[in-house]
Amino acid sequence: MAKALVRLQRFLRRTPVIFAFLLVAYLMAGSLLLLQRSGFSIPLGPRTAPDGQAVPPSAPAPLEDPADPDPDNVKRKSRAPASVQVWEEPMANRKYGPRWLISGHPEFGHLRRRWFNSFVKEQEPRLRLEIGTVKKTIGSKATHIGCFRDESKEKALKGMVFYDFRKMTVSQCQDSCAERSYLYAGLEYGAECYCGNRVTSGNARQEDCNMECKGEKHTICGGVNRLSVYRVEDLRPSNKRYRNVLYRGCFQVPQNLTVAFPVHLSQPNLTVVKCTEFCTKKEFPLIVIRRTECYCGFATSRFTLHDAVDDILCGRPSTEATTGLVEDESYCVIYQTLVQDNRCTDRKFLPTKTKALTALSSFPGAGNTWARHLIEHSTGYYTGSYYFDGTLYNKGFKGEKDYWRSGRTICIKTHESGKREIETFDAAILLIRNPYKALMAEFNRKRAGHLGYASERHWKSKEWPEFVGTYGSWWASHTLDWLSYCRRVLVVHYEELRRDLLPQLKRVVAFLNLTVDEDRLLCVETQKDGSFKRSGLRQKDFDPFTPEMKGAIDGYIGTVDRALKSKNLSGLPEEYVPG
Repeated sequence: MAKALVRLQRFLRRTPVIFAFLLVAYLMAGSLLLLQRSGFSIPLGPRTAPDGQAVPPSAPAPLEDPADPDPDNVKRKSRAPASVQVWEEPMANRKYGPRWLISGHPEFGHLRRRWFNSFVKEQEPRLRLEIGTVKKTIGSKATHIGCFRDESKEKALKGMVFYDFRKMTVSQCQDSCAERSYLYAGLEYGAECYCGNRVTSGNARQEDCNMECKGEKHTICGGVNRLSVYRVEDLRPSNKRYRNVLYRGCFQVPQNLTVAFPVHLSQPNLTVVKCTEFCTKKEFPLIVIRRTECYCGFATSRFTLHDAVDDILCGRPSTEATTGLVEDESYCVIYQTLVQDNRCTDRKFLPTKTKALTALSSFPGAGNTWARHLIEHSTGYYTGSYYFDGTLYNKGFKGEKDYWRSGRTICIKTHESGKREIETFDAAILLIRNPYKALMAEFNRKRAGHLGYASERHWKSKEWPEFVGTYGSWWASHTLDWLSYCRRVLVVHYEELRRDLLPQLKRVVAFLNLTVDEDRLLCVETQKDGSFKRSGLRQKDFDPFTPEMKGAIDGYIGTVDRALKSKNLSGLPEEYVPG
Protein backbone atom coordinates (compact mmCIF):
# COMPACT_ATOMS: atom_id res chain seq x y z
CA MET A 1 0.00 0.00 0.00
CA ALA A 2 2.84 2.34 0.92
CA LYS A 3 4.58 1.65 -2.41
CA ALA A 4 1.44 2.50 -4.33
CA LEU A 5 1.09 5.84 -2.52
CA VAL A 6 4.75 6.65 -3.18
CA ARG A 7 4.36 5.90 -6.91
CA LEU A 8 1.26 8.10 -7.08
CA GLN A 9 3.10 10.90 -5.30
CA ARG A 10 6.03 10.70 -7.74
CA PHE A 11 3.66 10.68 -10.71
CA LEU A 12 1.87 13.79 -9.47
CA ARG A 13 5.19 15.56 -8.89
CA ARG A 14 6.31 14.82 -12.45
CA THR A 15 3.05 15.82 -14.08
CA PRO A 16 1.47 18.68 -12.10
CA VAL A 17 0.69 20.67 -15.23
CA ILE A 18 -1.19 17.80 -16.90
CA PHE A 19 -3.17 17.11 -13.75
CA ALA A 20 -4.09 20.77 -13.32
CA PHE A 21 -5.10 21.07 -16.97
CA LEU A 22 -7.37 18.02 -16.81
CA LEU A 23 -8.95 19.28 -13.60
CA VAL A 24 -9.67 22.74 -15.06
CA ALA A 25 -11.04 21.23 -18.28
CA TYR A 26 -13.35 18.95 -16.30
CA LEU A 27 -14.65 21.85 -14.19
CA MET A 28 -15.20 24.09 -17.26
CA ALA A 29 -17.08 21.38 -19.13
CA GLY A 30 -19.31 20.73 -16.13
CA SER A 31 -19.95 24.45 -15.63
CA LEU A 32 -20.81 24.95 -19.32
CA LEU A 33 -23.25 22.06 -19.29
CA LEU A 34 -24.87 23.33 -16.08
CA LEU A 35 -25.25 26.86 -17.45
CA GLN A 36 -26.63 25.59 -20.76
CA ARG A 37 -29.23 23.39 -19.09
CA SER A 38 -30.29 26.09 -16.66
CA GLY A 39 -30.89 28.56 -19.52
CA PHE A 40 -28.39 31.08 -18.11
CA SER A 41 -26.76 33.27 -20.75
CA ILE A 42 -24.19 36.05 -20.84
CA PRO A 43 -24.52 38.70 -23.57
CA LEU A 44 -21.59 39.29 -25.83
CA GLY A 45 -19.91 42.66 -25.90
CA PRO A 46 -21.30 45.52 -27.98
CA ARG A 47 -18.92 44.72 -30.83
CA THR A 48 -20.76 41.51 -31.65
CA ALA A 49 -23.06 42.12 -34.60
CA PRO A 50 -26.62 40.76 -34.61
CA ASP A 51 -27.52 37.62 -36.53
CA GLY A 52 -23.89 36.57 -36.93
CA GLN A 53 -23.15 39.40 -39.33
CA ALA A 54 -20.11 41.65 -39.48
CA VAL A 55 -19.92 44.69 -37.21
CA PRO A 56 -20.64 47.92 -39.09
CA PRO A 57 -18.36 50.88 -38.63
CA SER A 58 -19.43 53.94 -36.70
CA ALA A 59 -21.96 56.14 -38.45
CA PRO A 60 -20.87 59.66 -37.41
CA ALA A 61 -17.44 59.47 -39.06
CA PRO A 62 -17.82 61.17 -42.47
CA LEU A 63 -16.45 59.40 -45.54
CA GLU A 64 -13.89 61.24 -47.62
CA ASP A 65 -13.02 60.93 -51.26
CA PRO A 66 -11.21 57.60 -51.94
CA ALA A 67 -8.68 59.39 -54.07
CA ASP A 68 -6.83 60.17 -50.83
CA PRO A 69 -3.49 58.37 -51.34
CA ASP A 70 -3.04 57.69 -47.63
CA PRO A 71 -3.98 54.02 -47.11
CA ASP A 72 -3.95 54.42 -43.34
CA ASN A 73 -6.69 57.00 -43.66
CA VAL A 74 -8.88 54.42 -45.41
CA LYS A 75 -8.05 51.88 -42.74
CA ARG A 76 -9.15 54.21 -39.97
CA LYS A 77 -12.47 54.78 -41.70
CA SER A 78 -13.14 51.05 -42.03
CA ARG A 79 -12.73 50.30 -38.34
CA ALA A 80 -15.31 50.93 -35.67
CA PRO A 81 -14.10 52.65 -32.47
CA ALA A 82 -14.29 50.67 -29.29
CA SER A 83 -17.11 52.87 -28.01
CA VAL A 84 -19.42 52.30 -30.95
CA GLN A 85 -22.94 51.33 -29.95
CA VAL A 86 -24.30 48.78 -32.41
CA TRP A 87 -28.04 48.91 -33.11
CA GLU A 88 -29.51 46.30 -30.80
CA GLU A 89 -31.83 43.44 -31.65
CA PRO A 90 -34.96 42.69 -29.59
CA MET A 91 -34.50 40.09 -26.90
CA ALA A 92 -35.93 37.31 -29.08
CA ASN A 93 -33.15 37.62 -31.68
CA ARG A 94 -30.13 38.58 -29.56
CA LYS A 95 -27.12 36.26 -29.61
CA TYR A 96 -25.68 35.16 -26.29
CA GLY A 97 -22.52 33.39 -25.25
CA PRO A 98 -19.66 33.42 -22.75
CA ARG A 99 -16.76 35.84 -23.04
CA TRP A 100 -14.30 33.10 -24.00
CA LEU A 101 -15.96 32.99 -27.43
CA ILE A 102 -14.32 36.33 -28.22
CA SER A 103 -10.76 36.04 -29.50
CA GLY A 104 -8.20 38.53 -30.67
CA HIS A 105 -7.26 36.09 -33.42
CA PRO A 106 -10.04 36.05 -36.08
CA GLU A 107 -9.51 32.40 -37.04
CA PHE A 108 -9.76 31.01 -33.50
CA GLY A 109 -12.62 33.30 -32.61
CA HIS A 110 -14.52 32.33 -35.75
CA LEU A 111 -14.06 28.60 -35.11
CA ARG A 112 -15.14 28.89 -31.49
CA ARG A 113 -18.25 30.91 -32.37
CA ARG A 114 -19.30 28.37 -35.02
CA TRP A 115 -18.74 25.43 -32.65
CA PHE A 116 -20.56 27.02 -29.72
CA ASN A 117 -23.54 28.23 -31.79
CA SER A 118 -23.98 24.82 -33.44
CA PHE A 119 -23.63 23.06 -30.03
CA VAL A 120 -26.30 25.22 -28.41
CA LYS A 121 -28.66 25.02 -31.40
CA GLU A 122 -28.54 21.23 -31.32
CA GLN A 123 -29.69 21.31 -27.69
CA GLU A 124 -32.39 23.96 -28.02
CA PRO A 125 -35.93 23.12 -29.23
CA ARG A 126 -37.35 25.02 -32.15
CA LEU A 127 -39.42 27.85 -30.68
CA ARG A 128 -41.15 28.89 -33.86
CA LEU A 129 -41.66 27.84 -37.45
CA GLU A 130 -39.37 29.49 -39.94
CA ILE A 131 -40.99 31.88 -42.35
CA GLY A 132 -41.68 30.32 -45.72
CA THR A 133 -41.95 26.71 -44.58
CA VAL A 134 -44.95 24.68 -45.61
CA LYS A 135 -47.53 24.42 -42.87
CA LYS A 136 -49.00 21.04 -42.05
CA THR A 137 -52.52 20.55 -43.31
CA ILE A 138 -55.04 17.79 -43.16
CA GLY A 139 -56.06 18.34 -46.74
CA SER A 140 -53.96 15.60 -48.35
CA LYS A 141 -53.19 11.98 -47.74
CA ALA A 142 -50.82 9.61 -49.48
CA THR A 143 -50.29 5.93 -50.13
CA HIS A 144 -46.82 4.46 -49.75
CA ILE A 145 -45.85 2.65 -52.93
CA GLY A 146 -42.30 1.53 -52.16
CA CYS A 147 -38.59 2.23 -52.01
CA PHE A 148 -36.89 3.31 -55.27
CA ARG A 149 -33.37 3.94 -56.52
CA ASP A 150 -32.40 7.60 -56.79
CA GLU A 151 -28.95 7.85 -58.34
CA SER A 152 -27.46 11.16 -59.47
CA LYS A 153 -27.84 10.17 -63.14
CA GLU A 154 -31.20 8.48 -62.66
CA LYS A 155 -33.52 10.60 -60.52
CA ALA A 156 -36.72 8.87 -59.50
CA LEU A 157 -38.81 12.08 -59.30
CA LYS A 158 -37.93 15.06 -61.47
CA GLY A 159 -40.15 17.84 -60.15
CA MET A 160 -39.68 20.35 -57.33
CA VAL A 161 -37.16 19.72 -54.55
CA PHE A 162 -37.46 20.88 -50.93
CA TYR A 163 -35.07 20.60 -47.99
CA ASP A 164 -35.48 20.71 -44.24
CA PHE A 165 -32.46 19.34 -42.43
CA ARG A 166 -33.99 19.85 -38.99
CA LYS A 167 -37.68 18.95 -39.09
CA MET A 168 -38.65 17.16 -42.30
CA THR A 169 -41.70 14.89 -41.94
CA VAL A 170 -43.62 12.67 -44.33
CA SER A 171 -46.75 14.82 -44.11
CA GLN A 172 -44.78 18.02 -44.75
CA CYS A 173 -43.32 16.57 -47.95
CA GLN A 174 -46.71 15.24 -49.07
CA ASP A 175 -48.42 18.59 -48.52
CA SER A 176 -45.63 20.46 -50.32
CA CYS A 177 -46.05 18.30 -53.41
CA ALA A 178 -49.88 18.29 -53.22
CA GLU A 179 -50.02 22.10 -53.12
CA ARG A 180 -48.07 22.17 -56.38
CA SER A 181 -50.33 19.58 -58.03
CA TYR A 182 -47.79 16.75 -58.17
CA LEU A 183 -48.91 13.11 -58.07
CA TYR A 184 -45.94 11.67 -56.17
CA ALA A 185 -43.87 12.70 -53.16
CA GLY A 186 -40.56 11.08 -52.21
CA LEU A 187 -38.21 11.45 -49.25
CA GLU A 188 -34.47 10.82 -49.14
CA TYR A 189 -31.62 11.14 -46.59
CA GLY A 190 -34.21 11.88 -43.89
CA ALA A 191 -34.43 15.53 -44.95
CA GLU A 192 -34.92 15.89 -48.70
CA CYS A 193 -38.32 16.00 -50.41
CA TYR A 194 -38.80 15.35 -54.13
CA CYS A 195 -41.98 15.77 -56.18
CA GLY A 196 -42.98 14.42 -59.57
CA ASN A 197 -45.76 13.10 -61.76
CA ARG A 198 -44.12 9.78 -62.56
CA VAL A 199 -41.47 7.51 -61.06
CA THR A 200 -38.68 7.00 -63.59
CA SER A 201 -36.32 4.62 -61.73
CA GLY A 202 -36.53 1.00 -60.63
CA ASN A 203 -37.51 -0.47 -57.30
CA ALA A 204 -35.02 -1.04 -54.49
CA ARG A 205 -35.18 -3.30 -51.46
CA GLN A 206 -37.47 -1.96 -48.78
CA GLU A 207 -34.75 -2.35 -46.15
CA ASP A 208 -32.57 0.11 -48.14
CA CYS A 209 -34.94 2.90 -47.08
CA ASN A 210 -33.75 2.98 -43.49
CA MET A 211 -33.13 6.61 -42.48
CA GLU A 212 -35.32 8.26 -39.85
CA CYS A 213 -37.05 11.55 -40.67
CA LYS A 214 -35.30 14.55 -39.13
CA GLY A 215 -38.53 15.89 -37.68
CA GLU A 216 -40.42 12.69 -36.91
CA LYS A 217 -38.96 9.82 -34.90
CA HIS A 218 -39.66 6.20 -35.84
CA THR A 219 -40.72 7.28 -39.36
CA ILE A 220 -38.71 6.37 -42.46
CA CYS A 221 -37.67 9.08 -44.92
CA GLY A 222 -35.71 7.16 -47.54
CA GLY A 223 -32.04 6.30 -47.35
CA VAL A 224 -28.72 6.84 -49.12
CA ASN A 225 -29.63 7.21 -52.80
CA ARG A 226 -32.97 5.62 -51.94
CA LEU A 227 -36.37 7.30 -52.10
CA SER A 228 -39.47 6.47 -50.06
CA VAL A 229 -42.23 7.26 -52.58
CA TYR A 230 -45.87 8.12 -51.83
CA ARG A 231 -48.78 8.68 -54.19
CA VAL A 232 -50.51 11.90 -53.18
CA GLU A 233 -54.30 12.21 -53.16
CA ASP A 234 -55.64 15.73 -52.73
CA LEU A 235 -58.89 15.85 -50.76
CA ARG A 236 -59.54 19.59 -50.92
CA PRO A 237 -62.56 20.12 -53.20
CA SER A 238 -61.61 23.71 -53.93
CA ASN A 239 -58.18 22.79 -55.20
CA LYS A 240 -57.84 23.06 -58.99
CA ARG A 241 -54.98 21.15 -60.51
CA TYR A 242 -52.61 23.00 -62.83
CA ARG A 243 -54.01 26.37 -61.77
CA ASN A 244 -50.79 28.34 -61.30
CA VAL A 245 -49.24 28.85 -64.71
CA LEU A 246 -47.11 31.87 -65.54
CA TYR A 247 -47.65 33.69 -68.82
CA ARG A 248 -44.25 34.26 -70.49
CA GLY A 249 -45.42 36.16 -73.57
CA CYS A 250 -46.13 36.05 -77.28
CA PHE A 251 -43.35 34.81 -79.55
CA GLN A 252 -42.70 34.21 -83.20
CA VAL A 253 -42.73 30.48 -83.95
CA PRO A 254 -39.18 29.15 -84.46
CA GLN A 255 -38.32 27.50 -87.76
CA ASN A 256 -37.98 23.99 -86.30
CA LEU A 257 -40.69 24.03 -83.65
CA THR A 258 -40.75 20.26 -83.22
CA VAL A 259 -36.97 20.21 -82.72
CA ALA A 260 -37.06 22.89 -80.06
CA PHE A 261 -40.15 21.36 -78.41
CA PRO A 262 -40.23 17.64 -79.29
CA VAL A 263 -43.31 16.58 -77.28
CA HIS A 264 -46.57 17.82 -78.76
CA LEU A 265 -50.31 17.25 -78.89
CA SER A 266 -52.97 18.33 -81.37
CA GLN A 267 -56.55 18.56 -80.18
CA PRO A 268 -59.71 20.41 -81.30
CA ASN A 269 -60.92 23.07 -78.86
CA LEU A 270 -57.57 22.97 -77.08
CA THR A 271 -57.41 25.07 -73.88
CA VAL A 272 -54.52 26.31 -71.79
CA VAL A 273 -55.65 24.02 -68.97
CA LYS A 274 -55.60 20.94 -71.19
CA CYS A 275 -52.18 21.80 -72.59
CA THR A 276 -50.86 22.51 -69.09
CA GLU A 277 -52.15 19.16 -67.84
CA PHE A 278 -50.52 17.35 -70.76
CA CYS A 279 -47.10 19.02 -70.35
CA THR A 280 -47.14 18.78 -66.55
CA LYS A 281 -47.70 15.03 -66.69
CA LYS A 282 -44.78 14.82 -69.10
CA GLU A 283 -42.78 16.95 -66.61
CA PHE A 284 -41.88 19.86 -68.86
CA PRO A 285 -41.71 23.42 -67.49
CA LEU A 286 -42.78 25.25 -70.68
CA ILE A 287 -45.91 24.90 -72.78
CA VAL A 288 -46.23 26.39 -76.26
CA ILE A 289 -49.66 26.88 -77.84
CA ARG A 290 -50.20 27.54 -81.53
CA ARG A 291 -53.87 27.41 -82.53
CA THR A 292 -54.92 23.81 -81.72
CA GLU A 293 -51.37 22.54 -81.19
CA CYS A 294 -49.71 22.07 -77.80
CA TYR A 295 -45.93 21.69 -77.46
CA CYS A 296 -43.84 20.93 -74.35
CA GLY A 297 -40.16 21.54 -73.67
CA PHE A 298 -37.39 23.65 -72.15
CA ALA A 299 -35.75 26.97 -72.94
CA THR A 300 -32.71 26.18 -75.10
CA SER A 301 -30.31 27.96 -77.42
CA ARG A 302 -32.79 27.19 -80.21
CA PHE A 303 -35.49 29.10 -78.37
CA THR A 304 -34.32 31.38 -75.55
CA LEU A 305 -37.49 33.30 -74.60
CA HIS A 306 -35.56 36.55 -75.11
CA ASP A 307 -37.43 37.86 -78.17
CA ALA A 308 -41.03 38.36 -77.08
CA VAL A 309 -43.31 40.39 -79.35
CA ASP A 310 -46.43 42.44 -78.70
CA ASP A 311 -49.23 40.42 -77.06
CA ILE A 312 -51.70 41.86 -79.57
CA LEU A 313 -50.19 39.63 -82.25
CA CYS A 314 -51.30 36.57 -80.27
CA GLY A 315 -54.51 37.82 -78.68
CA ARG A 316 -53.54 36.36 -75.31
CA PRO A 317 -56.18 33.76 -74.32
CA SER A 318 -57.53 33.10 -70.83
CA THR A 319 -56.79 29.81 -69.09
CA GLU A 320 -60.33 28.48 -69.62
CA ALA A 321 -60.90 29.73 -73.17
CA THR A 322 -60.00 27.83 -76.30
CA THR A 323 -56.82 28.83 -78.07
CA GLY A 324 -58.50 29.81 -81.29
CA LEU A 325 -57.67 33.43 -80.48
CA VAL A 326 -54.12 32.79 -81.75
CA GLU A 327 -55.14 33.15 -85.36
CA ASP A 328 -51.76 33.70 -87.00
CA GLU A 329 -49.82 30.41 -87.26
CA SER A 330 -46.53 32.29 -87.26
CA TYR A 331 -47.02 33.25 -83.58
CA CYS A 332 -47.49 31.28 -80.38
CA VAL A 333 -48.08 31.92 -76.69
CA ILE A 334 -45.88 30.41 -73.99
CA TYR A 335 -46.70 29.60 -70.37
CA GLN A 336 -44.50 28.26 -67.60
CA THR A 337 -45.83 25.46 -65.39
CA LEU A 338 -44.94 24.63 -61.79
CA VAL A 339 -42.66 21.82 -62.98
CA GLN A 340 -39.07 22.53 -62.01
CA ASP A 341 -36.45 22.52 -64.74
CA ASN A 342 -34.04 19.93 -63.34
CA ARG A 343 -31.22 20.57 -65.81
CA CYS A 344 -29.59 22.96 -63.33
CA THR A 345 -30.61 21.61 -59.91
CA ASP A 346 -27.72 19.18 -59.34
CA ARG A 347 -25.04 20.61 -57.05
CA LYS A 348 -22.00 19.21 -55.28
CA PHE A 349 -18.82 20.22 -53.48
CA LEU A 350 -15.66 20.83 -55.51
CA PRO A 351 -14.05 17.49 -56.42
CA THR A 352 -10.58 18.91 -55.62
CA LYS A 353 -9.97 21.33 -52.79
CA THR A 354 -8.81 24.75 -53.90
CA LYS A 355 -6.32 26.95 -52.09
CA ALA A 356 -7.53 30.12 -53.81
CA LEU A 357 -10.48 31.59 -51.89
CA THR A 358 -13.03 33.71 -53.74
CA ALA A 359 -15.39 35.88 -51.72
CA LEU A 360 -18.95 36.74 -52.62
CA SER A 361 -18.98 40.02 -50.75
CA SER A 362 -21.84 42.43 -50.28
CA PHE A 363 -23.41 44.79 -47.83
CA PRO A 364 -26.24 43.04 -45.93
CA GLY A 365 -29.50 43.33 -47.85
CA ALA A 366 -27.78 43.56 -51.24
CA GLY A 367 -29.03 40.17 -52.49
CA ASN A 368 -26.16 37.90 -51.45
CA THR A 369 -28.41 34.87 -50.80
CA TRP A 370 -30.13 35.30 -54.17
CA ALA A 371 -26.73 35.60 -55.88
CA ARG A 372 -25.64 32.36 -54.16
CA HIS A 373 -28.73 30.64 -55.56
CA LEU A 374 -27.83 31.82 -59.08
CA ILE A 375 -24.15 30.86 -58.78
CA GLU A 376 -24.87 27.39 -57.36
CA HIS A 377 -27.37 26.53 -60.08
CA SER A 378 -25.18 28.04 -62.83
CA THR A 379 -21.96 26.27 -61.84
CA GLY A 380 -23.30 23.12 -60.16
CA TYR A 381 -21.12 23.73 -57.07
CA TYR A 382 -22.08 24.74 -53.55
CA THR A 383 -21.19 28.14 -52.14
CA GLY A 384 -19.83 28.56 -48.62
CA SER A 385 -20.35 31.15 -45.91
CA TYR A 386 -18.19 33.01 -43.42
CA TYR A 387 -21.12 32.64 -41.02
CA PHE A 388 -23.68 29.94 -40.28
CA ASP A 389 -27.40 30.44 -40.94
CA GLY A 390 -29.56 27.43 -40.12
CA THR A 391 -32.46 28.84 -42.16
CA LEU A 392 -30.35 28.88 -45.33
CA TYR A 393 -28.95 25.44 -44.59
CA ASN A 394 -32.50 24.13 -44.39
CA LYS A 395 -33.22 25.66 -47.79
CA GLY A 396 -30.53 23.53 -49.43
CA PHE A 397 -27.36 25.61 -49.04
CA LYS A 398 -25.30 22.66 -47.87
CA GLY A 399 -22.10 24.68 -47.95
CA GLU A 400 -23.48 26.76 -45.08
CA LYS A 401 -22.13 24.26 -42.52
CA ASP A 402 -18.80 23.79 -44.24
CA TYR A 403 -15.82 25.63 -42.73
CA TRP A 404 -15.29 28.66 -44.93
CA ARG A 405 -11.59 27.87 -45.55
CA SER A 406 -12.18 24.21 -46.43
CA GLY A 407 -11.62 24.87 -50.14
CA ARG A 408 -14.65 22.75 -51.09
CA THR A 409 -16.96 25.60 -52.21
CA ILE A 410 -16.86 27.75 -55.33
CA CYS A 411 -17.08 31.04 -53.40
CA ILE A 412 -17.74 32.23 -49.85
CA LYS A 413 -20.44 34.62 -48.69
CA THR A 414 -19.16 37.44 -46.48
CA HIS A 415 -20.21 40.89 -45.28
CA GLU A 416 -16.84 41.58 -43.64
CA SER A 417 -14.74 44.64 -44.38
CA GLY A 418 -11.34 45.82 -43.21
CA LYS A 419 -7.86 45.10 -44.54
CA ARG A 420 -7.03 42.00 -42.46
CA GLU A 421 -10.30 40.22 -43.28
CA ILE A 422 -10.24 41.11 -46.98
CA GLU A 423 -6.65 40.01 -47.56
CA THR A 424 -7.52 36.45 -46.51
CA PHE A 425 -9.26 36.13 -49.90
CA ASP A 426 -7.53 35.87 -53.26
CA ALA A 427 -10.39 37.34 -55.28
CA ALA A 428 -13.90 38.67 -54.79
CA ILE A 429 -17.22 39.09 -56.53
CA LEU A 430 -18.40 42.42 -55.12
CA LEU A 431 -22.20 42.74 -55.26
CA ILE A 432 -23.45 46.34 -54.97
CA ARG A 433 -27.06 47.40 -54.59
CA ASN A 434 -28.90 50.71 -54.33
CA PRO A 435 -28.36 51.67 -50.66
CA TYR A 436 -31.96 52.76 -50.23
CA LYS A 437 -33.18 49.30 -51.27
CA ALA A 438 -30.40 47.48 -49.42
CA LEU A 439 -31.09 49.26 -46.12
CA MET A 440 -34.80 48.48 -46.34
CA ALA A 441 -34.12 44.84 -47.26
CA GLU A 442 -31.76 44.36 -44.32
CA PHE A 443 -34.20 46.02 -41.92
CA ASN A 444 -36.95 43.71 -43.20
CA ARG A 445 -34.69 40.69 -42.66
CA LYS A 446 -33.90 41.69 -39.10
CA ARG A 447 -37.56 42.20 -38.26
CA ALA A 448 -39.26 39.46 -40.29
CA GLY A 449 -36.65 37.00 -41.56
CA HIS A 450 -35.36 36.35 -45.07
CA LEU A 451 -38.81 36.34 -46.70
CA GLY A 452 -40.91 38.71 -44.61
CA TYR A 453 -41.64 42.43 -44.22
CA ALA A 454 -41.21 44.61 -41.15
CA SER A 455 -44.45 45.99 -39.69
CA GLU A 456 -45.48 49.64 -39.77
CA ARG A 457 -44.74 49.84 -36.03
CA HIS A 458 -41.08 48.99 -36.68
CA TRP A 459 -40.67 51.61 -39.42
CA LYS A 460 -42.13 54.33 -37.17
CA SER A 461 -40.06 53.39 -34.12
CA LYS A 462 -36.74 54.96 -33.14
CA GLU A 463 -34.99 51.78 -34.27
CA TRP A 464 -35.24 52.75 -37.95
CA PRO A 465 -33.35 56.10 -37.79
CA GLU A 466 -30.75 54.50 -35.51
CA PHE A 467 -30.35 51.67 -38.00
CA VAL A 468 -29.90 54.07 -40.96
CA GLY A 469 -27.45 56.19 -38.97
CA THR A 470 -25.29 53.15 -38.19
CA TYR A 471 -25.59 51.12 -41.37
CA GLY A 472 -25.69 53.93 -43.97
CA SER A 473 -21.98 54.73 -43.81
CA TRP A 474 -21.15 51.01 -43.66
CA TRP A 475 -22.67 50.59 -47.14
CA ALA A 476 -20.03 52.94 -48.52
CA SER A 477 -17.03 51.87 -46.41
CA HIS A 478 -17.69 48.22 -47.27
CA THR A 479 -17.28 48.90 -51.00
CA LEU A 480 -14.30 51.22 -50.51
CA ASP A 481 -12.44 48.63 -48.43
CA TRP A 482 -12.88 45.85 -50.98
CA LEU A 483 -11.81 48.11 -53.83
CA SER A 484 -8.71 49.14 -51.85
CA TYR A 485 -7.50 45.85 -50.38
CA CYS A 486 -8.68 42.97 -52.59
CA ARG A 487 -6.24 41.87 -55.27
CA ARG A 488 -8.81 40.87 -57.92
CA VAL A 489 -12.39 42.16 -57.91
CA LEU A 490 -15.39 41.62 -60.19
CA VAL A 491 -18.04 44.29 -59.55
CA VAL A 492 -21.62 43.14 -60.14
CA HIS A 493 -24.50 45.56 -59.73
CA TYR A 494 -27.67 44.04 -58.33
CA GLU A 495 -29.89 46.10 -60.64
CA GLU A 496 -28.01 44.92 -63.75
CA LEU A 497 -28.22 41.32 -62.53
CA ARG A 498 -32.01 41.66 -62.32
CA ARG A 499 -32.27 43.37 -65.68
CA ASP A 500 -29.76 41.38 -67.78
CA LEU A 501 -29.36 38.09 -65.97
CA LEU A 502 -27.74 35.93 -68.65
CA PRO A 503 -24.86 38.30 -69.61
CA GLN A 504 -24.10 38.97 -65.93
CA LEU A 505 -24.07 35.25 -65.10
CA LYS A 506 -21.63 34.66 -67.94
CA ARG A 507 -19.31 37.30 -66.43
CA VAL A 508 -19.48 35.63 -63.01
CA VAL A 509 -18.86 32.12 -64.40
CA ALA A 510 -15.87 33.34 -66.44
CA PHE A 511 -14.45 35.09 -63.35
CA LEU A 512 -14.65 31.77 -61.48
CA ASN A 513 -12.66 30.10 -64.30
CA LEU A 514 -15.48 27.74 -65.22
CA THR A 515 -17.11 26.76 -68.49
CA VAL A 516 -20.86 26.23 -68.36
CA ASP A 517 -23.24 25.09 -71.08
CA GLU A 518 -25.61 27.84 -72.21
CA ASP A 519 -28.65 25.59 -71.79
CA ARG A 520 -27.82 25.35 -68.09
CA LEU A 521 -27.77 29.15 -67.83
CA LEU A 522 -31.12 29.31 -69.63
CA CYS A 523 -32.43 26.81 -67.08
CA VAL A 524 -31.32 29.17 -64.30
CA GLU A 525 -33.01 32.06 -66.07
CA THR A 526 -36.40 30.33 -66.17
CA GLN A 527 -36.35 29.83 -62.38
CA LYS A 528 -34.15 32.73 -61.34
CA ASP A 529 -36.19 33.77 -58.31
CA GLY A 530 -35.99 30.42 -56.53
CA SER A 531 -37.58 30.68 -53.07
CA PHE A 532 -36.32 34.14 -52.21
CA LYS A 533 -39.25 36.49 -52.86
CA ARG A 534 -40.58 38.12 -49.74
CA SER A 535 -44.09 37.14 -48.68
CA GLY A 536 -46.70 39.30 -46.98
CA LEU A 537 -48.08 42.75 -47.63
CA ARG A 538 -45.83 45.50 -48.93
CA GLN A 539 -46.85 49.13 -49.19
CA LYS A 540 -46.47 50.53 -52.69
CA ASP A 541 -44.27 53.60 -53.04
CA PHE A 542 -43.36 53.33 -49.37
CA ASP A 543 -40.59 55.79 -48.46
CA PRO A 544 -39.33 55.65 -44.86
CA PHE A 545 -36.37 57.98 -45.46
CA THR A 546 -36.34 61.53 -44.09
CA PRO A 547 -34.67 64.41 -45.99
CA GLU A 548 -31.72 64.25 -43.57
CA MET A 549 -31.28 60.52 -44.25
CA LYS A 550 -31.44 61.10 -48.02
CA GLY A 551 -28.82 63.84 -47.86
CA ALA A 552 -26.35 61.56 -46.06
CA ILE A 553 -27.04 58.53 -48.28
CA ASP A 554 -26.70 60.57 -51.48
CA GLY A 555 -23.27 61.66 -50.25
CA TYR A 556 -22.24 58.03 -49.75
CA ILE A 557 -23.50 57.17 -53.26
CA GLY A 558 -21.36 59.93 -54.79
CA THR A 559 -18.29 58.73 -52.89
CA VAL A 560 -18.66 55.13 -54.07
CA ASP A 561 -19.38 56.22 -57.65
CA ARG A 562 -16.14 58.24 -57.79
CA ALA A 563 -14.19 55.36 -56.25
CA LEU A 564 -15.39 52.93 -58.93
CA LYS A 565 -14.50 55.30 -61.74
CA SER A 566 -11.05 55.95 -60.24
CA LYS A 567 -10.41 52.18 -60.62
CA ASN A 568 -11.41 52.38 -64.32
CA LEU A 569 -14.65 50.53 -63.53
CA SER A 570 -18.15 51.49 -64.59
CA GLY A 571 -19.84 53.71 -62.04
CA LEU A 572 -23.02 53.02 -60.16
CA PRO A 573 -26.25 52.62 -62.19
CA GLU A 574 -27.62 56.01 -63.19
CA GLU A 575 -31.06 55.14 -61.83
CA TYR A 576 -30.00 55.91 -58.27
CA VAL A 577 -26.95 58.20 -58.66
CA PRO A 578 -28.02 61.72 -57.56
CA GLY A 579 -28.00 64.24 -60.38
